[in-house]
Amino acid sequence: MLRPGCVAFLLSLAAASSATATSLTVEGLTFSDELGGFKLLDVTGEGSRDNPFVVVEEIDDTGPAILTIYGLDAGFGNRVGTQHVTGFAMTKIAINRSGRAWLQYHLELREVNRYSSPYTDGLSFGQGSSARDYVSSAFPSIELTDEPIDALGFSGGRVPEGGQASFSFFVTDASPVARILLLQEAYDPLSDAGCAAPRRCLADATQSLWR
Repeated sequence: MLRPGCVAFLLSLAAASSATATSLTVEGLTFSDELGGFKLLDVTGEGSRDNPFVVVEEIDDTGPAILTIYGLDAGFGNRVGTQHVTGFAMTKIAINRSGRAWLQYHLELREVNRYSSPYTDGLSFGQGSSARDYVSSAFPSIELTDEPIDALGFSGGRVPEGGQASFSFFVTDASPVARILLLQEAYDPLSDAGCAAPRRCLADATQSLWR
């Protein structure tokens, strides 16, 4: 059992995090860094293929960076022309403030904090679409996983500390909910000792935040 002083300390940390969070609303969607791991700097665009949302972030090394997105519903519509109820295109610009080089970068979508996105929740990186345009400015190799999690893995490149990389992809939802999460983490496999499967480590580390 936590001592009263420990509980008060944890609550103060949560309050401080909430007080310093940045939320930006564009085209009816609200993007927030409230769950930590990065600093949200800017959001522009409209979410279409020709004019995607451009989300600019500074990524530090305190743990998984979790972008929270509110407002994706049927009223927002599908702006990328897939068969899903809702959808948008995003280009994420990640600035490396981690103090180390990135050799891999991983993204995962979730609707629930503690659990990976299953097939039945409808959330995905455009699953089932014939046109899925994924590209990174820094990583030429891209691995897409639709099951048992919705994840994108980028590798084959390098982003030095202080550098940046862009990642372009679709986010779609066949049964949209009020809040979705984009988990993201960069890796240097040589320094991430004990993490032979980075995406699994990302999922495990993120789940530990909520226990």
